[in-house]
Amino acid sequence: MTSSRSARISSTLSAMGLLLLVASCRYEPPRAEGLDPGLMPEEVRGDYALFAHRCSKCHSLARPLQSGITSDVYWAEYVERMRLQPSSGISPDDARLILRFLHYLSTGKVWRRDESLPTIASAIDAGLPTIATALDAGTE
Repeated sequence: MTSSRSARISSTLSAMGLLLLVASCRYEPPRAEGLDPGLMPEEVRGDYALFAHRCSKCHSLARPLQSGITSDVYWAEYVERMRLQPSSGISPDDARLILRFLHYLSTGKVWRRDESLPTIASAIDAGLPTIATALDAGTE
């Protein structure tokens, strides 16, 4: 009788242990850093991809994405400083596209999933303002 009771206790404890083991082994998909480009307007996805590729070479994407910066002039200064870093790989043309994404980010539309692009994107595409003119003029 004692061995029967001991066997039941042992079986119960083994079953509980197995249940706890299975419950703790839940699958979690890998977490990607950055934003989901599928939630952005198509016109800004390429800019984001370039931003993510270039900027993640030197620091985490959380640094600019969670900075709270809303000034286009500050972003222009920041990107220019990063562009001058030897390992950044950011060309002047890349900087223009990265700034277009950062302006979009600073509007908060990334977080609201708004489908319209900010008006400065068309100005940048038209060549106004460039990084140099934005810095010289001191306008946002």
